[in-house]
Amino acid sequence: MNTENKQTNYPALLTLVTVFFFWGFVAASNGILIPFCQNHFKLTNFESQLLGSAFFGAYFIGSLILYLGSAFLKYDIVNKVGYKKAIIIGLFISIVGALIMIPSTNVNSFGLMLLSLFIVALGFSLQQTAAQPFAISLGDETTGAHRLNFAGGINSLGTTVGPIIVSYFLFGSLTSEVEPSPSNINTLYLILAGVFLFVALIFTFSKLPSGKNDESIENSPNASKALIAITIAILGLILIGNVTSVSKTILLMLLLLSILGILIYSNKLALKNSEGWGAMKYPQLVYGMIAIFVYVGVEVSIDNNFGALLKTPGYLTPDGLNDAQISKYISLYWGSLMIGRWIGAISVFQLSRIPKIIATVIVPFIAFGIILYANSLKGTDISDLYSYSIVILIGIVAFLMSNEKPVKTMIYVSTLAIVSMLIGTFTTGIVSVFAFISGGLFCSVMWPCIFALSVTGLGKHTSQGSAFLITMILGGAIIPPFQGAIGDSWDIHFSYLIAAFCFAGLLILTLLIKKSLKNQNINIDTIESEGGH
Repeated sequence: MNTENKQTNYPALLTLVTVFFFWGFVAASNGILIPFCQNHFKLTNFESQLLGSAFFGAYFIGSLILYLGSAFLKYDIVNKVGYKKAIIIGLFISIVGALIMIPSTNVNSFGLMLLSLFIVALGFSLQQTAAQPFAISLGDETTGAHRLNFAGGINSLGTTVGPIIVSYFLFGSLTSEVEPSPSNINTLYLILAGVFLFVALIFTFSKLPSGKNDESIENSPNASKALIAITIAILGLILIGNVTSVSKTILLMLLLLSILGILIYSNKLALKNSEGWGAMKYPQLVYGMIAIFVYVGVEVSIDNNFGALLKTPGYLTPDGLNDAQISKYISLYWGSLMIGRWIGAISVFQLSRIPKIIATVIVPFIAFGIILYANSLKGTDISDLYSYSIVILIGIVAFLMSNEKPVKTMIYVSTLAIVSMLIGTFTTGIVSVFAFISGGLFCSVMWPCIFALSVTGLGKHTSQGSAFLITMILGGAIIPPFQGAIGDSWDIHFSYLIAAFCFAGLLILTLLIKKSLKNQNINIDTIESEGGH
């Protein structure tokens, strides 16, 4: 559909971004839910990370079902039903998942809780597949990235308030530190189901465009085989884990190597004969798929294992924190992503150079103030968070130096993230805490950078390449339990070396994408970041 010279449909955009908020709200809330479940169900670090695996694994399964279904029917399912209807269907799927949480807590079943989160995220997968191109379609294509950055900022607002609100429902009040009851989760998920229904009704009766189009999809059987091979590897190793006593760490390591190996080998075959590979014949797309896998994995892993680390005696306090005390640090981690994404949203206003620099300095501290205020509502002491402003200043300098160029940005933030993870791993106290939290700030701009670089030069394969990138949210289901397993067998603190390795991998992948694009005579300095996750 042609959207050139089209005015942005702001009422439709404001309606659409509500779903972006809830993706962030639920995903960040897992950071509070995981340590609660670990205590309540007496789980290991690895077992508690299965909450994240169920949630982010649903994105892969949902995207894979859509892709294979579209390939079988020979038309794009989302395009056929329209973006609006696809989001509504996705919301109703999430409602079902939220309602399943109620019997899971009533019968005290961790397995049913996993199923609930899986179905909620399955709905999110469909919503996300439709919502991102929908946002682009609501105006001129040249300003589509600005609308996605705005939506990403709303998503980050959800990640910031999510841990605080969930903490409230688990502990009964903003200031309570009593042992929570799992029945409190019922209230939260009943409200979530009600809100999902309310948003679905708004979409149903709104004057949003349908978002239908007749774009055809290219037959790519070899790419399908690669994705099916990844699925078989996942299912096979899960089966082996259930019927043998092989170490979870070894199994997860094998799974990581299998996924990376399948993608790299597929690209090697595609370079020899591109027929049937579709978008996967482009090296930058395959490197980007691996990068999205690693990026989502490390972003989630830092948070999901953070609760267990903060509760460790001697790490931050002599006795370790209790469940109610960790939410302000989890909130600051996800709030750091909001800080970075709000900086990215400044481009929407098309400011001249000096006002833009001023805004780049001021806006992050406005966001930081919101985070501090939100946490102060709990009545807890937030004075120890003030010095995090030093980290924000470092981030601002890096963003200004990168000049909104994806390759430069990735190099700067990946390098800073590596240093931060190493500092966090080999120190304790508030310095270590801030070092790990800064991972959120440096992750904040990675999705749009990786996305923009990966789809550059794909031409008619761009839509399919975007779908392949979405499937690699799978990293959030695998890397966190891998770190958790290492935490069980070694030490939860030193397991954060995994995060350092992930950021080093992202730096290497950035350089490989840069080389691939240069080999195709594509000028990387003309590429701009697109959107946010």
